[in-house]
Amino acid sequence: MAKPKKYNRDETSKTVGFVALGCPKNMVDSEAMLARIGMAGYILTPNPDNADIVIINTCGFIAPACEEAFAAIRKAVRLKKKGRIGKVIVAGCLSQRLGEELNHEIEGIDAIVGLAGRDRIEQVLRDIESEDNAPAAHLYLGPTASSAPDDRIRLRITPQHWAYLRISEGCNRRCSFCTIPSIRGKYHSKPMETLLDEARMLADNGAVELSLIAQDSNYYGRDIGMTDGLVHLLRELEKIPSLHWIRLMYLYPAGIDAALIETIAGSSKIVHYVDMPIQHINDNILKSMHRTHTRQSTTRLLEQLRNAIPDIVLRTTVIAGFPGETQAQFDELLDFIKWAKFDALGCFPFYPESGTPAARLSGQLPEDIRRQRSDQIMQAQQAIAFARGHQRIGSRLTVLADEKAKSSVIGRFYGQAPHIDSVCIIENSSVVPGTFIEAEVIGQEEYDLVVRRIKKQKGH
Repeated sequence: MAKPKKYNRDETSKTVGFVALGCPKNMVDSEAMLARIGMAGYILTPNPDNADIVIINTCGFIAPACEEAFAAIRKAVRLKKKGRIGKVIVAGCLSQRLGEELNHEIEGIDAIVGLAGRDRIEQVLRDIESEDNAPAAHLYLGPTASSAPDDRIRLRITPQHWAYLRISEGCNRRCSFCTIPSIRGKYHSKPMETLLDEARMLADNGAVELSLIAQDSNYYGRDIGMTDGLVHLLRELEKIPSLHWIRLMYLYPAGIDAALIETIAGSSKIVHYVDMPIQHINDNILKSMHRTHTRQSTTRLLEQLRNAIPDIVLRTTVIAGFPGETQAQFDELLDFIKWAKFDALGCFPFYPESGTPAARLSGQLPEDIRRQRSDQIMQAQQAIAFARGHQRIGSRLTVLADEKAKSSVIGRFYGQAPHIDSVCIIENSSVVPGTFIEAEVIGQEEYDLVVRRIKKQKGH
């Protein structure tokens, strides 16, 4: 193997490697930064291990995300010391959360960029590219913005045929376990015309599916005096001719009302898929979490959704081992999951995040108990998901092809969100990514469905 070349300070155009970590909201921030970097004349390289400048856009939501970010930063700093990388920039949520503390955690970072610095990343690059290594990182920190960022200028990381549409920034909920309000600030809805302009641009660029994302999607518009803001936005998005799938992510259970359910049920473009993190089901735990729904309201909501939309696919997220959670309260959660039979579910063991009210609660459970309970829930959910997949064998689905694999094509039906859920393995197919096909489910491989394209017969 040839020895990697060291970066060259004298090259006219500097190469920039980019490491994008975290959630879909963070991915949109990464796409916005990549566009600005490219327009500023820098050369984007797919190899962040050998570049003049490396930017790591971090997540800082929970402990595992922070650990992943620290590992990526330390790796980049090691490569810098070996002469493989020139400068290291750390951006995103971890920068916003820790700020100058990152200087004390890891030596060798050249710039720490908070969320408000996203749209001046090219200036950060110019500031640091020509100077010698400073004893501490340059700081580009400050309060969160007073409005949602404009995401219309993006260099997309996602495939051409699907994209994320971020409809707001920040969160006004005060869940006791969550760091997001302290990192991202208060809820700010994007102006609807800006959103619609962005959606049309994405559609004109080939996107046939948009996933609407926010910290709290069904809160959209409330901060600017709108009633049923998400419903109005959905109705306008439906008018974009080339959009075929509109997907709703991150719906707060207490905010899902009859108007939204009716809108989803009556639409030919809003896919029958709802992602709504319930977090727990025991009323005392929910109260301690500062959640506003209850077991009764959650049960009623599930029944309303399934009655109005019989083919709906439901995804949720729960937390196991919250402070004070008794064995009986955990059993209540586990039994509810077995009863509710969500199509997809993610479970996190509770993490006592610094600065959150939940981290200061009495009754903190040992880590092994938290992980054991999380594992129990995921084992129960696995049985549910496998049974759901088996029930689909023999059925027909409309599948959107995503990418080519070795001997197949990977795609999704409406009940599978990109990069989050299981997939459809389109057997022996040469279908082009971005194409919708009709397929029959012929089997399953664990969580994934195996499908075969249904060929149209002549004369039909």
